Amino acid sequence: MSINDIFKSSFLESISEFSVTDTLIGLAFALAIGLFIFVIYKKTLTGVMYSSGFALTLVGLSLVTTLVIMAVTSNVVLSLGMVGALSIVRFRAAIKEPVEIVFLFWSLAAGIVIGAGMIPLAVIGSAIIGVILLLFANRKLHESPYLLVVNCADEAAEKAALDIVGKSTKHCLVKAKTVNASGIELTAELRTKGGEAAFVNELTRLPGIGNATLVSYNGEYMG
Repeated sequence: MSINDIFKSSFLESISEFSVTDTLIGLAFALAIGLFIFVIYKKTLTGVMYSSGFALTLVGLSLVTTLVIMAVTSNVVLSLGMVGALSIVRFRAAIKEPVEIVFLFWSLAAGIVIGAGMIPLAVIGSAIIGVILLLFANRKLHESPYLLVVNCADEAAEKAALDIVGKSTKHCLVKAKTVNASGIELTAELRTKGGEAAFVNELTRLPGIGNATLVSYNGEYMG
C-alpha cells in the first residue's frame, strides 16, 4: 500500500496547491497594513494613553484573518468546519471608545481582503480610510465641555456666581442644583472662551462661595 492510498488524493492535492510564496506575500502585506492601522490608531487617539494590548491586537488580527481566509478559500469543506469552530468563540473585550470598533473592523476587513487575494484593494482602501480618520481626528469641531461645581452659602452667592460664569463663558447650563442645610451646590455645563479658566479663581474670591471645581468631560452627564 502506497502513501497515496493512505492519504487519498484530496489531502495530497491540498498540499500540492499550497504556495509558500503567495502565503509569505499575503502575510507581509497583512503585517504592513496592520502596522499602518496601528500608527493611525496612535495618531487619532483622543486620550492621554493608549492600550498597547489593543494596538497589538490590531496587527495580530489582520495577520490571523489573512491566514484563515487563505485556508478557507481553497477548500469548501475546511471553510464550513472553520465556521463551526469559530461559532463557539466568544469575545468579551471591553471597548473604551466607540472609534475602537472602527479599527477592529478595519483590521478584520484588511485581513479578509488580503486573504482573498485582492491586495490592491486592501492597500488603496486602507490608505483612504487612514487619511479620512486623520482628517477628522485632527479637526476640532467644537471645544470640549466642562462641568463646574460650585458650593454657595446662600441665594445671593448663587446669583453672583452665575453672573460671573455667564459673562466669562460662551455657554452655561445648570444641570443640577442641590439645596441643604449647609448651603447650595450647583452643577453646570459650560463652554469656556478660548479655553480660559481664570474665572474659577474669581469665583472663589466671592463672599459666600465655599469652593469651585472645573472638570473636563465628554459631554455625557448622569444626573
